[in-house]
Amino acid sequence: QVQLVESGGGLVQAGGSLRVSCAASGRTFSSYVMGWFRQAPGKEREFVSVISWSGDSIYYADSVKGRFTISRDNAKNTVYLQMNSLKPEDTAVYYCAARSSPGAAMRAGLYDYWGQGTQVTVSS
Repeated sequence: QVQLVESGGGLVQAGGSLRVSCAASGRTFSSYVMGWFRQAPGKEREFVSVISWSGDSIYYADSVKGRFTISRDNAKNTVYLQMNSLKPEDTAVYYCAARSSPGAAMRAGLYDYWGQGTQVTVSS
């Protein structure tokens, strides 16, 4: 069992930056693939980024490529999402998710554990 707790969301102006974090419980965090997803009001949850257990495989959605950076610190059981050059369309609840099977995945249904989400609001 893995429990995930996101933090670091907030209100920021367009063009600004935020870093959201996801702290995981459990001693096997380093074996999980970690993903970030987001859900805007009235929209489906969408993939943002994923990082393999070792950090050597990373993928981004086209909409955030070049602006967002995912990273993880296995010693701290934490995964991060650094978000730069934020746009109003990045406004959403951001969720982290853990996947016990190997392989970076972009489908929400392939993840086993989810956090409660953290709100990111970008004003124009």
